[in-house]
Amino acid sequence: MSGILEERHALNIDGLELILSEAQKTGIYEPYFREMTSMLLYVNNIYDTSEKTWKQLKQWNQEWYESVRPKNYETCYGNPAYASEQFGLEYGQLLSFLYREIRCGFIYAIEGRLFDLVIINELFLEIYQMFREEEESPEQIRTVIFDHMRDYSSEVFEYRIREQLDPSLDFATKIVMESDLSDTDCLYQYGEYISDNEIRTLQFLNSLPKEKIKDIAKTYVDGFHDGFIINNIDMSPKRTVNIRYTIGFEPIIREAVKQFQEIGLMPIIYRSGQSSLVRGSVKVGYISSSPNPQYDFDHRFDQAVYFDNRFMQHKLECYRNAYEKLKEEASVLAGPACMDTFGETPFLPENKKEALHLSSKQQELSVEFQIKASEIVNEYIKPDQRSFTIIAYPIPEIGDQFEEIFEEVIKVNTLDKDLYRKIQQHLIDALDQAVEVHIKGAGNNQTDLYVAMHDLEHPEKETNFENCLADVNIPVGEVFTSPKLAGTNGVLHVGEVYLRDLKFIDLKLTFKDGKVESYTCKNFESEEENKAFIKENLLYNRDTLPMGEFAIGTNTTAYAMAKNYGILYQLPILIVEKMGPHFAIGDTCYSHSEETKVYNPDGKEIVAKYNACSLKGEYFQCHTDITIPYEELDSIHAIALGGEEIPLIEGGRFVLPGTETLNVPLTDIE
Repeated sequence: MSGILEERHALNIDGLELILSEAQKTGIYEPYFREMTSMLLYVNNIYDTSEKTWKQLKQWNQEWYESVRPKNYETCYGNPAYASEQFGLEYGQLLSFLYREIRCGFIYAIEGRLFDLVIINELFLEIYQMFREEEESPEQIRTVIFDHMRDYSSEVFEYRIREQLDPSLDFATKIVMESDLSDTDCLYQYGEYISDNEIRTLQFLNSLPKEKIKDIAKTYVDGFHDGFIINNIDMSPKRTVNIRYTIGFEPIIREAVKQFQEIGLMPIIYRSGQSSLVRGSVKVGYISSSPNPQYDFDHRFDQAVYFDNRFMQHKLECYRNAYEKLKEEASVLAGPACMDTFGETPFLPENKKEALHLSSKQQELSVEFQIKASEIVNEYIKPDQRSFTIIAYPIPEIGDQFEEIFEEVIKVNTLDKDLYRKIQQHLIDALDQAVEVHIKGAGNNQTDLYVAMHDLEHPEKETNFENCLADVNIPVGEVFTSPKLAGTNGVLHVGEVYLRDLKFIDLKLTFKDGKVESYTCKNFESEEENKAFIKENLLYNRDTLPMGEFAIGTNTTAYAMAKNYGILYQLPILIVEKMGPHFAIGDTCYSHSEETKVYNPDGKEIVAKYNACSLKGEYFQCHTDITIPYEELDSIHAIALGGEEIPLIEGGRFVLPGTETLNVPLTDIE
């Protein structure tokens, strides 16, 4: 197979070089094809370079990503608006799509993935030939792309799933474990865009004492391990753990790998998906700063070029075949350990009409695929037999006080669990008396929401709320439940929130019997654009989603830190959700694991794990938390049977006896 690939690769190079030697043959498209040809020759030359020094990798990296940087993007073919201006809407969208696929070639060349490089070369040459012979049309181009994606999807999907399960694919693991991390040029080995964020993060972590690095890694690894212990899951059959992080955190990740190995887990480290075939709406894997978030946003629905029912069915078949081949590797995966970051300047996207969007039918198929693909994954990687953890740290983009903030976040991530356990138990005892909870916004916040609670048949040994103590979900500081959908009604509103790397302004969701009935925001001038933005990026192309979680965050220390440093709207939802009441739309926190018995520290079993959707086996494969910060909150009252109200929070402050200590950090806000 390798010999055949080498032959195809040599023919690719001949074909690409011929394009540059020919006289103009493609009219107005000539500049485009010449630029794409030069790009492909560039990455093929990188692949053929046997010795790739760090200095050379750095030069290639800086040259390659320059064209999509914001200062050059207005006249970049990767910009669908510019491509459409040059070639008309249909051709512009398709050629901009092809540009994005070609740019994957840089990663393929750096990683030595000849198969992926060859097939992208061949797709380009086939489309070029159509234009050269004047036989092109938008429909013919779409057919060529569809056939290409279908013909190679089996190999592409199998490799993608293998790199998520097989520790022998150790490209990144070797970088982490074997590189001289004192030299920041080591980061260019990944092939990902390397910005000041990645470089300064590595420099800062290199300056910390080794013991502090070990302690940070231990919090991360212990959180993952505790997930097995708390949920009574046997970890002994597990052999691997998927480690996800942002480039620049290698000193911590190296130490974490060692600590995971001490508990019997080998690292699996893979990059986020590249081609539209495997690129999701959320980056999963190891990542770096984006050279241009607008470029990523413009291409988030590139699969619209070829995605239909035929392709969906074929993709599902490929998924199942790949997991069946790799079922042994899947069975020993312990789960993902995620080290998230925050501090990027909140991104407010431009919603371009020229960018590809899924049709209504494609949106339905996309939802169907997500459901069925998740069912396949859960068949081979049992949800009730795995753990996870997630923790977050800032990056230098957060501002001049980056190092101070990093130290404060370390403190937040290691707060006293026992103290919070006792305080949060007071909240749970009150909430377990409630038939519903009333949440009211303050000032301009229009939240007025009643959340229904499940009935407790045996309140002496059962509870609706989990006492969350920073095991898998770090930092400490929340009590949460799966609310009863019937009777959950009202408006959830937040003035500004940052979700999945996107900023939402004046986000308002109206719930009826626990499901989103209507929604709006003020990101764009037209209501149509605002609704489409929410549907695509919050409802994930569904007409509605249920409320999967209601929680009360208690981490006022994190809130005080956020206010004092002015970073409230730069924090990730992981921390923000601990800083006020939050509501998740999508699945419950116990999705696919409802049968696993879970107990609070007081010995009571948590019974509110299902809702009306999950009882019917209806899952959505998403869970997005939306938090009302304390400053926008007026009150939270637990309403008992008969109408008695138990005040938990008044005027944004905790008033329930036994919880007043939580107000102390709020007095330190400058």
